[in-house]
Amino acid sequence: MANPNNPVGIRPVSDNGTPWSGQGRLVYFPAAQIYNIFMGDPLVPLGGTDAFGVPAVGLATAGAGNLILGGFCGIMNGPAGSMSTVTRDLPVYRQGGIANYGFIPDDPNQLYVVQEDSVGGAIAAGVGGFANGNLVAGAGSIYTGFSGWQLQSSSVTGAGNPTYQVKVLGTIRGPDNAIGVNADWIVRLNNSSLWSTAGV
Repeated sequence: MANPNNPVGIRPVSDNGTPWSGQGRLVYFPAAQIYNIFMGDPLVPLGGTDAFGVPAVGLATAGAGNLILGGFCGIMNGPAGSMSTVTRDLPVYRQGGIANYGFIPDDPNQLYVVQEDSVGGAIAAGVGGFANGNLVAGAGSIYTGFSGWQLQSSSVTGAGNPTYQVKVLGTIRGPDNAIGVNADWIVRLNNSSLWSTAGV
């Protein structure tokens, strides 16, 4: 049976692939971040804070050498300084150009599930364990609120480039996932913002 094609960015999971515990850090999206940001989009620190000391973040950049703080996992809609939560009348993603808040699991040891893009072919079993790879940006959905980012299949090779963004730890177990086109893989950040010795 073919794997479903359903990219949702990087989705946090526990060590054995079970649902994630829900731990995360409160982060601030400045109005200067003009892009929509979707659940599962990788984020990066911007170097500043809001007036309350909440660290500012923005959308990460795909590709080798680019750091990632973690995957966006929750929005708190409302004006800057407020802590109002999502209601049925508010979007389930972070709208561009609006100062508001969200949550991100930023532990460098956090594991994520991400779908491969399979461009140029699927990731081979022979390189799918502990190889490094990059993410590739994709458009999110304003209807579901989910990210369109994926694992760049062509970057996951036996070469193991140390500047690549994630380390691939094998496929996630389940009846709807198998090695091949659109497979879901467990990864951890290889270029974590918190592990970087450079400041922002």
